[in-house]
Amino acid sequence: MSSSRFFLAFVFLLIWSAAAQVQNTGQQQPSNPDQRHDPQLVPRPVAPARTAEPRATPQEIELTVPSGTPIRIALSKRVRIAHEGTPVEGRVTDTVYAFDQPVIPAGSRALGHVARIAPISGMRRAMAIADADFSPSHEYTLAFDTIVLGNGRRIRVVTTASRGSANVVHLVSDPARAAKKNAAAQAAHSAQQQAIDAYHQAMMEIKTPGRMHRFKQYLLAQSPWRRQYVEPGTRFDASLKSPLDFGKTVRVAGQLRSVGDVPAPDTTIHARLVEEISSATAVRGSPIEAVITQPVFNAGHQLVLPANSRVFGEVTQAKPAGKLHHNGELRVVFQRIATPGGKVQSMQASLEGVEVDRGAHMKLDSEGGAHTTDSKSRYASTGLAVVVAAAAAHPESDSGAPDGPADPAVRTAAGGSGFKLVGAVLGLASHSKAFSSALGIYGAATSVYSHFLSRGKDVVLPKDTPIEITFNQRGGSGGGH
Repeated sequence: MSSSRFFLAFVFLLIWSAAAQVQNTGQQQPSNPDQRHDPQLVPRPVAPARTAEPRATPQEIELTVPSGTPIRIALSKRVRIAHEGTPVEGRVTDTVYAFDQPVIPAGSRALGHVARIAPISGMRRAMAIADADFSPSHEYTLAFDTIVLGNGRRIRVVTTASRGSANVVHLVSDPARAAKKNAAAQAAHSAQQQAIDAYHQAMMEIKTPGRMHRFKQYLLAQSPWRRQYVEPGTRFDASLKSPLDFGKTVRVAGQLRSVGDVPAPDTTIHARLVEEISSATAVRGSPIEAVITQPVFNAGHQLVLPANSRVFGEVTQAKPAGKLHHNGELRVVFQRIATPGGKVQSMQASLEGVEVDRGAHMKLDSEGGAHTTDSKSRYASTGLAVVVAAAAAHPESDSGAPDGPADPAVRTAAGGSGFKLVGAVLGLASHSKAFSSALGIYGAATSVYSHFLSRGKDVVLPKDTPIEITFNQRGGSGGGH
């Protein structure tokens, strides 16, 4: 009996131990998750919400040509200066820009009239008569009031034209460097716009009077009585009295990110002087200012300087003209640029080119310095005048014999040397050796004084003179205003 109880107790103990072991095994978790046999779903990390990128807001740019902007116009027809109101017609020679857009292309027609013919003062008329000129030229003013674009659109303008220049020359400081076109200059104009400008420039050169026509005009100028004309090709700067509005254009931020940057070295920009500069009045440190007339782009076709940006500089050397025909000299440097939006950058630039009247007798040296020169013909003309005067004063024979057949020619030349055509006629008709000698001596004395003894010529760059500026090196940022 006791044995059976002991056996049952032993079996019960074994069953309890086994059950406890199984329970402990089911509750124990594996230390390594990879050792789990049952697959479990792991929640995926929540990705951060994607923020929408801000879209670039287009910027509206007003295409406005401000008042005071000159429109360069060359006459296409000959005009007589006799009555106020006489119609005139010309062609725009230089494209006018607003921001980065051409708004008045070269070749557009310009219509206007003779606005005013000034009377000749008594003193000026007396001085002209003393020089055998009985019909001195009148001062006049032209006004252009209509611009006709290539598509036929007519634009009403209010302008006042400057004094015309019949013979305009383009001077450069370094012709070899000017002949090279850098990438920035090429990007400033599209190929189509370059072709249009080149075509109209060629047309203007064809219409400009040639040498034979100018020679005929010179002969007519020797006449004491003549009519006054303005010849084809004579160029005027018609300054706007009120701004012109050409609407608006849209640009995004990417198209304007380079605006205000300093252009690359050797970039040439086209500008015009805001005020006149003269070697007679300027001194070292005198401020100068120019307005950019054509937009400047970089090699990536990004706009760098829009039209109507400003360039500031100063005079570094000014030498006024002096006695004994010493001519003036002028040297300038440009130091800052400012965009219409107010961004200012420092820079270093010099004068590379300028357009002036041929009669100014100006030249640029390799460093951009301007100085006036004298014509080499002054020696020949003065020497000829002296020889004619000496021949007129010396008879062919000192023994009282009559003068030979060459004497009328000498008297005519002596009279012409002193008083042009009138003097030549009087010298030939007078048959007086003393009279023709006096005319010849007067002509020789006048030539010597004007070419060698008088005051020299100053360097004068009038207001709105077209200039070309070359950037030499980059400068630091000047900050914004």
